[in-house]
Amino acid sequence: MAMASSLYNQKKNAILFLHSTLRNFKPIRIPMLIATPAHQLHSSGHTASVSELRTLCKQGRLNEVLQFLRLMDRQGFSQDSFTYSPILQCCVNRKALAEGKLVHAHILQTGFEPEVYLGTKLVIMYAKCASLVDGNRALAEMTERNVVSWTAMIAAYSTNGYGEEALGAFCDMRRSGIQPDQFTFASVLQACKGVECGMQVHGGILRCGFRCDVFVGNALLDMYAKCGSLEDARQVFDNMRERDVVSWTAMVGACVRHGHVQEALRLFYGMEGAGVQPNEFTFASVLPAFGELGELEGGKEIHKEIVRSGFQSNVILGNALVDMFVKCGSLEDAHDVFENLPERNVVSWNVMVGGYAQNGHVVEALELFRRMPERNVVSWTAMIVAYAQDGCCQEALKVFYEMILTGVLPDQFTFSRALLACASLETMEYGKEVHENIIRNGFQSDIFVNNALIDMYGKCGRIADAHTVFENMLERDLVSWNAMITGYAQNGQVDEALKLFRDMPEKNVVSWNVMISAYAQNGYADEAWNLFEKMPERNAVSWTAMIAQCAQDGQFVEAKSLFQEMPERDIVSWNAMIAGYIQNGNFHEALHLFGQMQITNMKPNTVTYLGVISACANMAATEYGKKIHEDIIRKGFESDTTLGNSLIDMYAKCSSIKTARKVFDKMPERVVVSWNTMIGGYGMHGCGDEALQLFEQMQNSGLKPNHVTFLVVLFACSHAGLLDDGRRYFDLMSRHYEINPLIEHYCCMVDLLGRAGFLDEAEGFISKMPVKPNTAVWRSLLGACTVHYDIDLGERVADLLFESDPNNSAHYVLLSNMYALAGRWNDVEKVRVLMKDRSIKKSPGCSWIEVRDEIHAFTVRDGTQP
Repeated sequence: MAMASSLYNQKKNAILFLHSTLRNFKPIRIPMLIATPAHQLHSSGHTASVSELRTLCKQGRLNEVLQFLRLMDRQGFSQDSFTYSPILQCCVNRKALAEGKLVHAHILQTGFEPEVYLGTKLVIMYAKCASLVDGNRALAEMTERNVVSWTAMIAAYSTNGYGEEALGAFCDMRRSGIQPDQFTFASVLQACKGVECGMQVHGGILRCGFRCDVFVGNALLDMYAKCGSLEDARQVFDNMRERDVVSWTAMVGACVRHGHVQEALRLFYGMEGAGVQPNEFTFASVLPAFGELGELEGGKEIHKEIVRSGFQSNVILGNALVDMFVKCGSLEDAHDVFENLPERNVVSWNVMVGGYAQNGHVVEALELFRRMPERNVVSWTAMIVAYAQDGCCQEALKVFYEMILTGVLPDQFTFSRALLACASLETMEYGKEVHENIIRNGFQSDIFVNNALIDMYGKCGRIADAHTVFENMLERDLVSWNAMITGYAQNGQVDEALKLFRDMPEKNVVSWNVMISAYAQNGYADEAWNLFEKMPERNAVSWTAMIAQCAQDGQFVEAKSLFQEMPERDIVSWNAMIAGYIQNGNFHEALHLFGQMQITNMKPNTVTYLGVISACANMAATEYGKKIHEDIIRKGFESDTTLGNSLIDMYAKCSSIKTARKVFDKMPERVVVSWNTMIGGYGMHGCGDEALQLFEQMQNSGLKPNHVTFLVVLFACSHAGLLDDGRRYFDLMSRHYEINPLIEHYCCMVDLLGRAGFLDEAEGFISKMPVKPNTAVWRSLLGACTVHYDIDLGERVADLLFESDPNNSAHYVLLSNMYALAGRWNDVEKVRVLMKDRSIKKSPGCSWIEVRDEIHAFTVRDGTQP
């Protein structure tokens, strides 16, 4: 009785839903059909009506279908599965859940009892429309169920991320005695979130005789790959008797996702030998492999094949091509593909903006960003990254705040990049604001964001705040512990770092490397060595950290020994050795090592080039520097702003000021450092007018000068004798730009006044300085006394220098030169005796000469050279 009452209420509710819904539909003219007189409709018969209904369904005219259904009701036609089936299929095609419910209500209203076919159609309709509760109810109401109805429900659960429910429905199906088919197994495999679960389903597949089914094999392969077992995925692939393009594509994609890019390429090229033609999904799967390997030429060949196959208009494939070219460093090719895409989505724009950002092309990234018709959180984050990587951290934070004002909510990646910008600025004002935004947006428990917070507070010297974040974390990973140890190390708290290292629940090679670096950075060489010896495993970073530590301490024998012992050297280890030589003034050895590196076919990166350019600059090795410049152009690094700045500096120091200016003029983007370097180059060569003209151009370009800018401007004025200009710019610095002079600026002014012969004014200037003069200031004045033969002042200044810095040979040499120029040879001898008594020796001079592309070094009394 209760069941009958329930059924009555269900039908009653369905009828009410039907009438209320139909009232909301506006009448629509159905050409030739609604206008047909009733007696003609009767005469056409039920079959003709169903035929007309099917035509409307195929055309997707769902509203007209529902009106036609009402018209059929008024004409007294009874409905059956042949009537409802195409209507439900139309609802599926249109993802029209409301209309599907309306049809279901109509079925209940008419009293028609759906048999297994129509019941299955109802389940499929709800499943495809993602209405899982209604689908499950429809399945439960079926008096008889088949494999199709069960599979539809299982697939719906799997597709919508309800894996446990899908597996539960599969078990219910087996208990009911229904045998699964290949589509059932494919849906169940999609629900498996672990290898163990997948293996159990795999066993069922073998028992049911689907071992050789290619559809099931592809699903198995995909399941194992997504569950992290590439080995099992490959075993399934190798054992497949038949492989189609889906099989090959799935295996290629699995290898790429697991980092086996070389194997992915071997499989891709093996497809042709197997007679299987790649489709657009295959190409999209393999393109990241070319990008990861930097295989530009191979990527270009695939691009040609894509065009020949007619897939160049596919937006997903176009995005993959842009990404591949970006990773290969060919922004020109990436831009060409992007601009030629007939259709672009937000991913297309993001990939291209991100490509410019990753390669340091901030101007191009910003230009493209402003052109975007639609921006999402990825777009904004890409611009933040672009500015932060280029060192423009304040601009990065401006973009962050602009993003918030536009209503786009940051995600964990946005916050981490904003925190990275704060860390680079080492300012707590911005860091605290970003932290408050993190709390407001509910990311205070996100482990990724908290790790970035620890890093930011550590770099800003707020180790207590970093510790607070660490202690309040609900969950910590290895990155959290490593970041906290690094923070302690950066702030000189090695004991705290060691305590945390020992307390770690587990350690990886990164943890050991962090602790070794902590010792090395704080001068604990022996402890670093001991820890290095105890490491359970070492990677290139471990070896490089020790090499860098030895090189920093001038222990080149030990550094070279470690370098030679390394089982495998990467570009970072080569760079560490080169940098060590340069830091200790061994420029010749640095360039020799660079030559050895090239013989090994190790590709230099930006850091490598920066090092060898610096070596060339310090040795004035013009020809070698030119070869480096040519190599940079061949490798496609000529647009790198940092390298451009270094090349300007090198050419200026090599007396090639015109070449330096050519490099400056060709730079696609100039930052403050670029202008400073070029102005400094002019100043070095006594080209004061050119330096000041360039400074005026810089101001007109909208860039704001910094401390260094005014330092090189004053230096240029000093070396060109532009006293009035120097005074004016010194005043402009504080009055207009609100930049407080540093000791270096005061030193430049003393040098400027001294060179111009205003020694008394220079001495008075020093006495009025708001900061205590250092030895550089007094040495500048002593040098001026030497030039202008002011013995009395020179002796007084020399006495001050001997008192403050008695072991610096330069002071004695300057005083001796002053006496020599004045012909006071007895005083010259007295200075020499004083130096001998104090065991002070003048550093021997060193010169370099290039002969047949080889650099030879000479020092005073050096008998090693012919």
